[in-house]
Amino acid sequence: LVVGSDISRCPNTPRPACRGYLHKRTQSGFLKGWRKRWFVLKHDGYLYYYKNKKDEGNYKPLDVIKLEGAEVGADTRLGKPFVFKCTPQSRQRMFYFCAISNQEMKKWLEAMEQAVHPVHQNHVWVDVTHHNASLPPLAIKNPECLGLIRQLERNNDVGAQHYCVLKDACIYFYAGIRSTHALGGIYLHGYAITEQTLGSKRSVIEAKPPSEEFKTFYLCADNGADNNRWIAALKTSISKWLPLHQAIHIFMNSPLEETRM
Repeated sequence: LVVGSDISRCPNTPRPACRGYLHKRTQSGFLKGWRKRWFVLKHDGYLYYYKNKKDEGNYKPLDVIKLEGAEVGADTRLGKPFVFKCTPQSRQRMFYFCAISNQEMKKWLEAMEQAVHPVHQNHVWVDVTHHNASLPPLAIKNPECLGLIRQLERNNDVGAQHYCVLKDACIYFYAGIRSTHALGGIYLHGYAITEQTLGSKRSVIEAKPPSEEFKTFYLCADNGADNNRWIAALKTSISKWLPLHQAIHIFMNSPLEETRM
């Protein structure tokens, strides 16, 4: 299942999220030295980096570094302040980064340390969705919408068509209506659903995330009427759920209950 929003990140197993410019040491060919790059540490525990900030979401990253099991820490051997390194578990390569201040370096190291030692503990909601994904499409109880959907990319308005089932703000993708299990799915809790144009298609469903760390999804049914049916169903389904940050805010601001002895 593709993590779409906060609901799949339970409060007791937080995932790090950090983004910003760092200088990365380059040692290949004639490009030895430090290069400024845009880095994004996502909730999946991978560090992505791009040439510029504007490339995030529009182009593939220059590289992706898996942080789980890696070794990270400050490094003073290069004679340059605010340098820290990362050695992935594969040990095929060592990465050196340089921040603009000690505070910035500490922020990155703290976030990376969380990704290095993730706590793998499923929320009950994850168990429910994994169970649903193991079922045939017509076996999911009380579906909120079902039918054929294409998942599109932002730069490509042609995508593979799947039979889809919407249940509790999660879309399950199947190869066909007679499939025995889902190919995958998308959590869309907290997402904003609108109708947009994309390339040659006049009517496309855009699912926009509550924060930049999550992906924007583009979906398209066979016709405008079907798109409207899915849009209405998605909005209704998503509205039943609170994003994690909103639920925490409500909890923290609610009056304390008195305990009677």
